[in-house]
Amino acid sequence: MAQVRLDKLRKVYPNGHVGVAEASFEIADGELLVLVGPSGCGKTTLLRMIAGLESISGGTLSIGDRVVNDVAPKDRDIAMVFQNYALYPHMTVAENLGFGLKLRGQPKTEIERRVAEAAKMLELEQRLDSRPAALSGGQRQRVALGRALVRDPKVFLLDEPLSNLDAKLRLSMRVEIARIHQRLKATMVYVTHDQIEAMTLGQRIVVLNGGVIQQIDTPMNLYDKPANLFVAGFLGSPAMNLLRGRLHADGGWKLAMPQGVLALGELPQSSALDAWRDREIVVGVRPEDLCPRADASTATLSAELEVVEPVGNEIFLNLRHGDQALVSRTASRDLPAAGSTLHFGFAPERLHFFDAAQGTRIGF
Repeated sequence: MAQVRLDKLRKVYPNGHVGVAEASFEIADGELLVLVGPSGCGKTTLLRMIAGLESISGGTLSIGDRVVNDVAPKDRDIAMVFQNYALYPHMTVAENLGFGLKLRGQPKTEIERRVAEAAKMLELEQRLDSRPAALSGGQRQRVALGRALVRDPKVFLLDEPLSNLDAKLRLSMRVEIARIHQRLKATMVYVTHDQIEAMTLGQRIVVLNGGVIQQIDTPMNLYDKPANLFVAGFLGSPAMNLLRGRLHADGGWKLAMPQGVLALGELPQSSALDAWRDREIVVGVRPEDLCPRADASTATLSAELEVVEPVGNEIFLNLRHGDQALVSRTASRDLPAAGSTLHFGFAPERLHFFDAAQGTRIGF
């Protein structure tokens, strides 16, 4: 396996559109790193640049100790798993798994050994003589993974490999990919638009938007300390509640909003917030931190319940506080009626603060 290093990597298309703007980071040897962001954010373009399928407009890309900017894809010692499986329909599973090795002139005995190992790892031993048309979606995806595994490359590149599967299969294949990574200790770069996949698979996550890296960190650091409003709103399901208003400190910290004044209480971030007195900010609170209160006198805000979404182990309460939509996540089994007024509080230390103009985090 190998380290991958990007130094101010840039992609500009002939029409002037910047697909990737000076991406700089390192992927450690044996790391599973996830590139995540909305459609058009540059994540697949970045992956294809690593693969050699997209030309590089600027910067340096290294795999191991070798700069590969001008190295052909076949000579980069990478293996790629595509969204659409890309299996040969006229070949059996065994032939699909071993085809890349055959092209590279590997001995027949070595091909058979590697194919057998991959088939065992992916539980495909009973399907080696089957053709892709006879396989389920999950089995086809495992064949696509296996075809990469038998190569034993320096770097695995996975481009939204689970997006064509149903929800149950996505969950099981997500676990399978994590197990494979733990077993192989392989360097993997995984692209997805699904933030749940990103959070559960990635040892580190690169969040992109508009071709620009927004933040690189571990899943829980991204969740607990988002660097800006984009990351705060993108990671988390349901998304973080964002309350915009003017910060005041007379008689305690308060947020003056069009729908009323919100008392924030004693804040551990007070020193960082001193410079923001009487200025516009955004206060963020995660749905699980917006907690129902039985007694209105202990509540911070009240809101009208619009929609209840029970999902089994938890309940999402979709609320309306003036013109502000809010979501609360609760484990309570007591389902309130839509249209009722509910009362909520929050722990001040769980609040997030952002510059309303620039979107950057305050008191990181």
